[in-house]
Amino acid sequence: MSWYRWDGEDLELRVRVQPRAPRDVFERPDPSGEYYRIRLKAPPVEGKGNEALRRFIADAFGVTLSQVRILSGVQARYKRLLIERPRQIPPTLAITAHATAKSVEL
Repeated sequence: MSWYRWDGEDLELRVRVQPRAPRDVFERPDPSGEYYRIRLKAPPVEGKGNEALRRFIADAFGVTLSQVRILSGVQARYKRLLIERPRQIPPTLAITAHATAKSVEL
C-alpha cells in the first residue's frame, strides 16, 4: 500500500510525525513506503502537535483548516489524514494528481 490514495476528489495521507523538530518539513517516505515522514516544531502536548500538523497540511495543500481531518492516530505518531479537495500538491511530494471526470468544452 502507498502512503497516499485518492478517494474521489479527496486525498488520504498516511504519515509518521516527528514532534519537536527544528522546523516544519515534509521529509521523505519511510523505507516501507507505507507512511510519509513529517517533522514538526510543535510538541505532542495537549493537542498542539495535531493542531500544528493540520495547519501545516492545510497550508501546503492550499485548503482551509476545516478541510483537513485526522481520521486515526490522534494520540500516536502514525496518523491517517483526509484532505478535502486539495487545491495544490506540494512539489516535494511525488503525488500523482487526481484526474477529474469533468471535461471542459470550449
